[in-house]
Amino acid sequence: MLTMCDLQSEPCLFASTIFENIAYGREAATEAEVVEVATLANAHKFILALPDGYRTWLGERGVQLSGEQRQRVAVARALVKKAPILLLDEATSALDAESERSVQDALERSGTERTTIVGAHRLASVRNAHVIAVIDDEKVVEQGTHSHLLKHHPDGSYARMLQLQRFANGAATANGASSLGPSTSAREATR
Repeated sequence: MLTMCDLQSEPCLFASTIFENIAYGREAATEAEVVEVATLANAHKFILALPDGYRTWLGERGVQLSGEQRQRVAVARALVKKAPILLLDEATSALDAESERSVQDALERSGTERTTIVGAHRLASVRNAHVIAVIDDEKVVEQGTHSHLLKHHPDGSYARMLQLQRFANGAATANGASSLGPSTSAREATR
């Protein structure tokens, strides 16, 4: 049994069908399972709109997916593997805030029986974590839930990063752009 699955910011999709891309790593996945995880990953609707649905060929001689669509297929692939540990390394950094929330919702709906470890600069990605570990200069400098960190470390690294991101997002919204925030990272582990 696969014990860990990772999902990165630049998912690798193969020159094959969407079905095969989702089932990759668990070739025994049934059509029902693939559709279920694609639905959880909010990919089912866009897949059905493609010329051949789940049998649509991807790659150089096939359909080219947007970054958001690629990420959703990768999330579905991670979910179909049913690994007890899921590692997300900046997995939603290329998505806009609404798409990121949608992917996070999918992971939360499917993740009650797995441990999820998230590496992220965008703190919205870790806000609902059971444990947030703030890493600075290769050391854990703060640890706790979102509310614990803000209450017990109001001038700490997490609070400062959150304030910077709120400011940057406010300025970015005024300029019609988005911000990924500062370079210090927050990591979470949930169960």
